[in-house]
Amino acid sequence: MTTGLRRRDLLMTMAALACAASARAAGAEPYRGPLFDAHLHYNEEAHGAYPPADVYARLQRSGVRAIVANSRPNRGTQMLASAKALAQAAGVTVVPFVRLYRNRADYTGWFADESIHRMVLDELAAGTPAGPYRGIGEFHLYESKNANGPVARSLMRLAQERDLVVLAHADDDAIELLMRHAPNARLIWAHTGIGGVLESKVRALMTAHPTLRGELSYRPGLIDIDGQPNPAWRALFEEFPNRFMIGSDTWINERWASYAELMQQARVWLGALPAPLALRIGWGNAADLYGLPMPA
Repeated sequence: MTTGLRRRDLLMTMAALACAASARAAGAEPYRGPLFDAHLHYNEEAHGAYPPADVYARLQRSGVRAIVANSRPNRGTQMLASAKALAQAAGVTVVPFVRLYRNRADYTGWFADESIHRMVLDELAAGTPAGPYRGIGEFHLYESKNANGPVARSLMRLAQERDLVVLAHADDDAIELLMRHAPNARLIWAHTGIGGVLESKVRALMTAHPTLRGELSYRPGLIDIDGQPNPAWRALFEEFPNRFMIGSDTWINERWASYAELMQQARVWLGALPAPLALRIGWGNAADLYGLPMPA
């Protein structure tokens, strides 16, 4: 799976460059407003290759003004939160999330591991130098049924009780199960279905669950070959203008290496949308979740 996704990263980087070139040739104007990266990891593999000063420089160059930081282990998020001078100089607000992974082994069994539940409670109690944790995740559910695991249920209910946002990488069936545990929880669906969930299913879930949002990194079918939003997705954005947001998903170092291209790709397809809608997806929807004002 990892090899396949790494190959996809290379293809997506090439596609981003091609899309930008196509947009320039067509005279399209990319979105120029602020970006909120609603799905950013600073995992341990990145710490040496991309120290915080480099990370904040990349964010600043791409016009990213806020990030959801969630990392394996949580020390990565603490590192970004601690670099207050760098964040201020770059004009970036850090929104910290508690991630459920101490190591890679936790990816596949966290939903039934009570020690993960205790770790989350400890992290929430401790907070970060950037302030309290604002959410839980990203977590993965590789099988839908695991959304009914005891820790999955407990953390969804905890998020609802404490008004924390949840970032979940799961299929549509698992999203439905998670929302049953906590119908009023604010849940961001990572990738809005990385496996290519049908747009009709996305629409049905968005209609059924008013607190469900969709994050758009790695989303199959989102953009056409010319870098413009697919008509079916554009229709979803127009139907649910307050529910979608962008992200980078820097889960491996290759994503950090191509960060500028990833953000430029987003700017290209956002530029094809009406300006108010582009601003909502590029910045406002995520900012509203966490109470952030429009950057100066």
